[in-house]
Amino acid sequence: MTNLLLSGRRGMPFLETEVPVIAPADAGGIFDYLWLIIALPALGALVILVLGERRTHGWGHFLGTATVAGSFVLSVLAFLELLGREETDRSIGQHLYTWFEAGSFRADAALLYDPLSALFLLLITGVSTLIHIYSIGYMEHDVRRSRFFGYLNLFVASMLVLVLADNYLGVFLGWEGVGLASYLLIGFWQHKTSAAVAAKKAFVVNRVGDIGLALGTMLIFATFGTVAFSEVSALAEGASDTTLNILGLLLLLAACGKSAQVPLQSWLLDAMEGPTPVSALIHAATMVTAGVYLVVRSNFIYERTEVGQTAVVIVGAVTLLVGAIIGCAKDDIKKALAGSTMSQIGYMMLAAGLGVAGYAFAIFHLLTHGFFKANMFLGAGSVMHAMDDDVDMRHYGALRKAVPVTFLTFAMGYLAIIGFPGFSGFWSKDKIIETAFADNLWVGLAALAGAGITAFYMTRLMILTFLSEKRWEPEVHPHESPKVMTVPLMVLAALSVLGGLLLLGDWIVHWLAPVVGEEEHHALPLPAIAYTLIVTAVVAVGVAVAWFFVAKRDIPRTAPQRVSFITRAARNDLYGDRFNEAVLMRPGDRMVDGLVTFDDRGVDGVVDGTGTAAMGMSGAFARIQTGYVRSYALSVLLGALIVILALLAVNLA
Repeated sequence: MTNLLLSGRRGMPFLETEVPVIAPADAGGIFDYLWLIIALPALGALVILVLGERRTHGWGHFLGTATVAGSFVLSVLAFLELLGREETDRSIGQHLYTWFEAGSFRADAALLYDPLSALFLLLITGVSTLIHIYSIGYMEHDVRRSRFFGYLNLFVASMLVLVLADNYLGVFLGWEGVGLASYLLIGFWQHKTSAAVAAKKAFVVNRVGDIGLALGTMLIFATFGTVAFSEVSALAEGASDTTLNILGLLLLLAACGKSAQVPLQSWLLDAMEGPTPVSALIHAATMVTAGVYLVVRSNFIYERTEVGQTAVVIVGAVTLLVGAIIGCAKDDIKKALAGSTMSQIGYMMLAAGLGVAGYAFAIFHLLTHGFFKANMFLGAGSVMHAMDDDVDMRHYGALRKAVPVTFLTFAMGYLAIIGFPGFSGFWSKDKIIETAFADNLWVGLAALAGAGITAFYMTRLMILTFLSEKRWEPEVHPHESPKVMTVPLMVLAALSVLGGLLLLGDWIVHWLAPVVGEEEHHALPLPAIAYTLIVTAVVAVGVAVAWFFVAKRDIPRTAPQRVSFITRAARNDLYGDRFNEAVLMRPGDRMVDGLVTFDDRGVDGVVDGTGTAAMGMSGAFARIQTGYVRSYALSVLLGALIVILALLAVNLA
């Protein structure tokens, strides 16, 4: 972070924390098969989508699940192999082929496997495998089930390309693939107008962010003559401050689009129109984390631009509060969790903006969030399965007895996200808040406030869904989901509890050090235990407020309309859509109208006027060309007289 806009920066020259440039080692052993991690889900998608629904309906879901599970197995084997290597030998490069060459520009299809991409592979393939298994039960009666699994596999393959590419152009390829697959998945139930509109909205908003990545990649090549991470890292120190500032802002724009950060967050809540497994896949472990990955992977740029780091911190701090406030007012269980996702990604972005001190904790929270948020989204799907696909929490209540497995597993995710001592979120979120306070008081207070609001809206969700009196209709008969859906919930619940083990002995900090560097511990204004106690107290207050204002009062089945301005604003996503319309859409429409008018009356006017003038001149000349000899003789005579008079005038002068 920087002190350009905020005060309180700890003084630490960059050179003290500079990340060493380590050239990737050649692949060997299990690393020769890194390409298979991408190829397996891609092959599953190809087979399912090419053969079509009719031919694959009976077995396509098994093929999709098996190929993703195969990628997970390979990811585990590669991780174990990498774990046994020396720290300086944990960056593996694999050149597949030359993608294309144009003049001095050469783009390779090459993979980079290092501690950062290793963790992402485990998260993406592991959580995706559980979501695939869950989807076998959830989508059992959908007539387009195989197509759904084909889209899921396409999404996973694209995400794997994104995190395994060794250059920005490869990242852009995976980035666009993820955007396409998310469009197909969000709009999977395209017979619903709301789903089709939500898919289009997600696609368009993400295109705004994609412009940032495209322009950033072009500027990187124009500046450094390469787009490979290792080469840009080695050359970044020689770039001008202006170039680095622009690069930092362009990459942040891209990250805001994919990770639903302010001001490009409006697509996220509408994306809940997709099937629930899509919500878990997109909003837990994959798409929304791509922006965090991009910022952390580009640490060699952000460490040299105070403007870029400040922008990342501000975006993260604002988004974590915006998402939390929105989550407080949502009655749709999936939209409440979507607001939570926006907020938790904000924590990750904030940590990434804090530089070397926060990179590892950003990834740590990304991993734990992948566990407990996937758990809760799939748990929400289990609740919907029990309630005939009703998503309104005001129609739930007392489900803890009707769906005990779903309740217990969801409760593990709830305790993790609010930061209950011992659960995974307690370790990851508290480290971000502690690091934020060490860097800047105001940023720390924003992160602390977010923790309290998180405790409030998640407790409200638990009360409305599981703990209050039942409010469902007599014809609704809640029932537990089949084991194919509850077993993944159990695994994710266990990870929600045990995810904090990654911090033992600062393991994750040391593990990521070869990629993002490692900062020495600094004395905090207060003892570390004091921050823990303060955060725990704020969380307890949030829980207590929710209990007093929700559990102790009657809950109407219909949301009351006479509410405060803040509640109305939160129900309307803090008017994010209106902001986009006022700032982007309407000015864009006026600009397009102006360009069309200029084209019609200006460009076309010049072209049409030129043609009209030419036709007029040709008509005039046509009248002169009468065909009579006497007319031509008179013309010659007049011409000769004009020439003679001109010569006389010149001589007399």
